[in-house]
Amino acid sequence: MTLAKERTLASKVRADFPILQQEVHGKPLVYLDNAATSQKPKAVLDALLNYYQQDNANVHRGVHTLSSRATDAYEGARDKVAAFINAAHREEIVYTRNATEAINLVAYSWAMSTLQRGDEIILTVMEHHGNLLPWQFVAQKTGALLKFVELTETQEFDLEHYQSLMSDKTKLVSVVHASNTLGCINPVEEIVAIAHRYGAKVLIDACQSVPHTAIDVQAIDCDWLVASGHKMCAPTGIGFLYGKRDLLRAMPPFLGGGEMIADVFLDHSTYADLPHRFEAGTPAIGEAIALGAAVDYLTAIGMDKIHAYEQELTAYLFQQLNQIPEVQIYGPQPNAQVNNRVALASFTTGTVHPHDLSTILDQAGIAIRAGHHCTQPLHRHIGAQSTARASVYFYNTQEEIDAFIVALKEAIEFFGSIFG
Repeated sequence: MTLAKERTLASKVRADFPILQQEVHGKPLVYLDNAATSQKPKAVLDALLNYYQQDNANVHRGVHTLSSRATDAYEGARDKVAAFINAAHREEIVYTRNATEAINLVAYSWAMSTLQRGDEIILTVMEHHGNLLPWQFVAQKTGALLKFVELTETQEFDLEHYQSLMSDKTKLVSVVHASNTLGCINPVEEIVAIAHRYGAKVLIDACQSVPHTAIDVQAIDCDWLVASGHKMCAPTGIGFLYGKRDLLRAMPPFLGGGEMIADVFLDHSTYADLPHRFEAGTPAIGEAIALGAAVDYLTAIGMDKIHAYEQELTAYLFQQLNQIPEVQIYGPQPNAQVNNRVALASFTTGTVHPHDLSTILDQAGIAIRAGHHCTQPLHRHIGAQSTARASVYFYNTQEEIDAFIVALKEAIEFFGSIFG
C-alpha cells in the first residue's frame, strides 16, 4: 500500500519539528507515542520563546506596553481556540492546565452544586481516569449514582445499551469522543441528542479527537467539551474548557483569588464575567499564546488534510499488524466509510509483557506506550492487564511504520527464543 498523501504532507512538515531530527540509541527516532503527547513545531516553540524574550508581563492588570502586548496575545489565542472548535462566543473558552482540570472544574462547580442523592451520571467503561475519578468524587459527595455504558462485540460504544440506561434521573452524561485505548470514535451527536431529550447535560472529553479532526461544538450541541494543548502540538500545562455561555454564567467559581473577581470586600466578593471568573490567579500566559500558535499551525495545514492522511496511515498500520500472528489488536478495525477510529492501535503479543516489548523497541529508536493508558477499568473489561500502543500523527510516515513492524517482529522472535 502506498500513501499518496505522504509525499505532500508528512514530508512537508517533518522539518518543522526539531525533536524528530535526532537519533535514539544510534537509530533515527520513530515517535509513535502521540496519543500520550504530540511533538511541537518550531512555530509553537518560537511563540513561547518570543513571549518570554519580548513580552513577558502579567496580563489584564497592567497598562504598560509589555502587559498590553501580552494581554493581546493571550486573549487573541482564546479567539483562535474558539474559532478552531466553532464556539459561538469567545467567552465560552476557559483556559485550564489540561483537560483533567477542565473536567474537575465542571465537577466541582456545576455537579457539586446541582446534583442530589438519586441523580444519575452516565459514563462508559472506556473512560480515561481523568473522566472517571472526578465523577466518583461527585457521587461520593452528593449521593448521585454512576452508570456505565458497555461495549459492543467490536469493542465500540454500545448505543443500544446507552439508551436503556437513560431515564428522568439522568442528569449528566460524560463521555470520551475517541478512546485512547480502543481508538473507537463515539457517536457524540447521537449521544448528546438522546441525553438532551431527557434534560441531561453532556460533557465530551475530546483529547483524542481535537488534534486529529475538525470539531464543531455547535453541531455536536454538547454542553461542555474539554481538550489538552499538549496533544495538539502545544506545550504542556495548557488546555481548555468549552461551555455554553448561559450554562457557564450560571456556574459558581471553581477557584478563588485574583483575576476572577469584580469587587472584593473583607467579608464578601463579587465575581468577574466569563471567562475570567474561572481563571483565578496568574495564568499560563506563554503556554496559552503557544496554544494559539499551535491552532494557527494546524489550521494552516487543514484539519481535513490531517484527518484524511491519518486515516490512510492508520489503515496501513493495521494492515501490517494484522499480518503478525502473535498480535491481538483491541478496538474496531479501521473502516474509512464510517470514520470509526482514530490513529492508534493498542495490542498485545501473546506472553510478551508490553513493558518488555516497549523497552526492546526503544533500543531500536522506536517510542511506543505500554501500560494501562489510564484506563484500568477498561483493561479489566477486555481481559488485558496492560497493552502496547502505537499512535501516529500527521508527521509520521509509512517508512516509520515499516521500521516499527520490523522491530516488533524481531522483538517477538527474540522473546520467543527465550521463553519458547
